[in-house]
Amino acid sequence: MSESVGVVGEDAVADRLRAAGASVVTGTADAVPSTDHIVAVGRPALRAVAAAEGDPLVLPVAAGRGVRSVDPEAVPAAVAALADARIERHPLFDVAAAGTTAGTAVFNVTVVTDEAARISAYAVETPGDTVGRFRADGVSIATPAGSPGYTRRVGGPVVAPGGSVGVVAPIAPFQTDPDHWVLPLDGLSVSVTRDEATVALFVDGERAATVARGESVELELAGRIRTAVVAESRSRFA
Repeated sequence: MSESVGVVGEDAVADRLRAAGASVVTGTADAVPSTDHIVAVGRPALRAVAAAEGDPLVLPVAAGRGVRSVDPEAVPAAVAALADARIERHPLFDVAAAGTTAGTAVFNVTVVTDEAARISAYAVETPGDTVGRFRADGVSIATPAGSPGYTRRVGGPVVAPGGSVGVVAPIAPFQTDPDHWVLPLDGLSVSVTRDEATVALFVDGERAATVARGESVELELAGRIRTAVVAESRSRFA
């Protein structure tokens, strides 16, 4: 293979590619290679590649079903097949809390009370409608890439990539038959409507801010990341 491939996230995968005869450029979350093809090992690496400049074709490795990951052992064969890969485009969302940038979500956004067994009250709104108001521990918002995760376990569907639609689900709601919603996430907002407990905002599992009563968390479509699907890619549904 004459064209270099970038690797972010695990040196062992880079070594495996070199042993197979590939030209490899290694990088880090703070210094993503400027190659046309990048192997991103793990979710943090995929997030770093998504946040970097450029539009590489990304091969996700051990980064979850939602992005059709391959196993580390299968990376040499998967990289060899990149020229014939099918491409999926996953939406990325800028997240703001009280008007201040809090991060970019590849997988999910969670607004949840800090203390166990404490609830607060929330309102979910789109630019044109109020979707729901409820008391709960929190709210989970999944992008298509994150939809096979937590929201799936509470009854949400797995969403195909390509559009900007995701899944919104209350966390431990104070009701016996809770709703969850499939909605366009661009312009979606979640507001804290009661000051009953400290509420934290997490973006892809990392704490990003504290949300006070009357403040909102807002999502805005920020772009898309291109991921490769090859024979070695895991099913989104299995």
